[in-house]
Amino acid sequence: MTLEEILVQVQMGGLSPEAAGKLIRQDGYKEMDYAKLDTGRKARTGFAEVIYCSNKADAHLLKIFERLYMEEGEVLGTRASQAQYELVKEKFPEVQYDPVSRILKIEKPDKIHEGKVAVCTAGTADIPVAEEAAQTAEYFGTHVERIYDVGVSGMHRLFSRLEIIQDANCVVAVAGMEGALASVMGGLVSRPVIAVPTSVGYGANFHGLSALLTMINSCANGIATVNIDNGYGAGYLATQMNRLALGK
Repeated sequence: MTLEEILVQVQMGGLSPEAAGKLIRQDGYKEMDYAKLDTGRKARTGFAEVIYCSNKADAHLLKIFERLYMEEGEVLGTRASQAQYELVKEKFPEVQYDPVSRILKIEKPDKIHEGKVAVCTAGTADIPVAEEAAQTAEYFGTHVERIYDVGVSGMHRLFSRLEIIQDANCVVAVAGMEGALASVMGGLVSRPVIAVPTSVGYGANFHGLSALLTMINSCANGIATVNIDNGYGAGYLATQMNRLALGK
């Protein structure tokens, strides 16, 4: 629980002042020998800890997933494999897996999605990274508009959806190749643009380096760039921007 949620529970009589004090004073992490789960992260930042699934041992992943689910009533994992999904599903049949974004999650029902973030891609090959961004933002309570395949090789496609993009509290521009989409967005909108370079492209793309260099050297204002293929980081940051725009 966040500090605000704890205080609300005290006010409503659902939590005693003593119990609230214990929650506030707790160390903020749970020791698991191989991991120290940051159970106080939501109270500090407004976002609960998320699991980076790739390269985790099966036993570690399963126990971490279980513990975070117990703490929060929901849990999000990124970069999960099909095999990891099958592993977690044996214990939690309700778990959901998207093979495109590689998101693994159990989510609270009837979640409210507020505000608006536009997640845009240059091409369809960029969609896996874009979906990681979009589904991360949605998990954290953000309403997301998906606008895919609007890259600079056909600018008229972008202009047909421009009103939706300009109305968003934040724009996520996902592009490989030369990564020009973010600069275009930066010149068209009044809200922050989060640029996400992807590793999509031929040899001189250098696995996303060319797009990354284009984005961090953009002459357009209001652009912040995350790491190559880091859809999760973009979705997280977009949610922060969206919450600020909503006054939260």
